[in-house]
Amino acid sequence: MARGLVPREVTVAEARGFVVRAGGLAAPWASVGEAIRHLGYVQMDPIDVCGKMHDLILRNRVAGYRRDGLLETLYAAGEREFFEHYIPGRGVLVALPVTEYRYLSRAMRARRTREGYGGMLDADQRRMARVILRRIRDEGPLGTGAFTNDARSETGWGTMGSLARTTLDKLFLHGRLMVARRENFRRVFDLTERVLPREILAARAATPREEARWLVLERLRQRRLAHLTPAQRGLVDKVIQPVRVDGGRILYCLREDAELFDGAPPNLGPMLLAPLDPVVYDRAVARAVWSFDYTWEVYTPAAKRVRGYYALPLMAGGEIVGHVDPRADRAAGELVATTNVADRTVVLAALRPLAAFLGLAKVRVG
Repeated sequence: MARGLVPREVTVAEARGFVVRAGGLAAPWASVGEAIRHLGYVQMDPIDVCGKMHDLILRNRVAGYRRDGLLETLYAAGEREFFEHYIPGRGVLVALPVTEYRYLSRAMRARRTREGYGGMLDADQRRMARVILRRIRDEGPLGTGAFTNDARSETGWGTMGSLARTTLDKLFLHGRLMVARRENFRRVFDLTERVLPREILAARAATPREEARWLVLERLRQRRLAHLTPAQRGLVDKVIQPVRVDGGRILYCLREDAELFDGAPPNLGPMLLAPLDPVVYDRAVARAVWSFDYTWEVYTPAAKRVRGYYALPLMAGGEIVGHVDPRADRAAGELVATTNVADRTVVLAALRPLAAFLGLAKVRVG
């Protein structure tokens, strides 16, 4: 518990209202940039069954959001305000403000000399790296397709893949290249010094303690209500508020957010959340606040799936009432879904806006 602070006792309904308000679901932001800055980052993922992860997260939080709106913001003309990279120690690809680069740069450099995934270049990769860096320096931003070398190398998944692609991945993880833009979600790389503003690259890298504190603050910004270990609390004890939900386990929020527990419950229509939405990302918090036990099953063997390959939590009437597993059938122009929610009126009310977002004219519930 944060030193000297008494836990704020709240009901489940108050906790739910808080998460909805603090997480941007009650009053959408005017721009993608506002959403990223408030949430700290937005998680990115290429899988597209019924929309990509980042689009599903942002469509509920940004007024008038369109597909690929995040990419438009990331790679807008002019000086770069946002970039994509991996959260240190977690392997999670996110879009975040360039001002946060200093908290990632130490981890980037450390990968260059360590073993394992994203680690040091082997002899073949070093030779390929010289070719890649020279060509990008001379020709400008390039993607994997620009390199036709047939040589193979072990990927981060433990399988064999293109030497060029594996080397590009490592140069990105090492901070020597950045994503300059995406084409059909495929990455096009450029030298880091030509992507990020000079003053960002010149800023002092965060110390290990500063990085650790930043990671805790990012957890709180992203989820707004979170579990924290004693060590994590010690890093941020001056800015957090302990909260006990319905007499249960202590959770924590940013002290600046605490006033958002007050007020009437937000009146939201049925809403489908992203599989890795901040509301349900922490399973323990989702159980404590929403009485909802959820796992993203995209990497679960088909025979063991309970909800479906890309099931989306369904929020309605101030609670999470179940899940819907939708699939965009673009050839037929329809969104096809299965669900464990008995009220088809609620399911259809949530599916129709998603179908419109995806440019599909019809909805069918199996």
